[in-house]
Amino acid sequence: MSDNIFEALRESHERQRSLCTRVVRSKPGSEAREALFQAVKIELEAHAAAEERFLYSPILMHDNGLTPSRHALSEHHEIEELLEEMSVHDKGTESWQDKAASLSHTVRHHLKEEETSFFQQAGKLLTEQQKATLAGRYRRDFERMKKVLAAG
Repeated sequence: MSDNIFEALRESHERQRSLCTRVVRSKPGSEAREALFQAVKIELEAHAAAEERFLYSPILMHDNGLTPSRHALSEHHEIEELLEEMSVHDKGTESWQDKAASLSHTVRHHLKEEETSFFQQAGKLLTEQQKATLAGRYRRDFERMKKVLAAG
């Protein structure tokens, strides 16, 4: 089977699920928690940027893609706000732990919705060639963004 945009995105989705679980289970105030939070933050932010550019943007060009793309974008914004809040709070507090649980829940909801609904809708709007081309573009931009964010 040839590579397509949806396979590429699912790879990151699996990493996101794993990292969210590990962050929630991490020891309060530990170096491991800090490292895991930075890893999940970079993964989520790089994924969102590349996904918005190379899936949402092309889908927004279709009338039938407007509503689902806008909804997905709003969920990305919600995740971004949670990450911002978590970045400025002490990672040893119960409040931070609550935010981590909320982030994990929000990310899992978003990924499930994408995989069970959005991908099917988008798949009907893109040609097989577009799906393959977008996969390569997504993968390159995702890797580039991870480097930018890690250096940040």
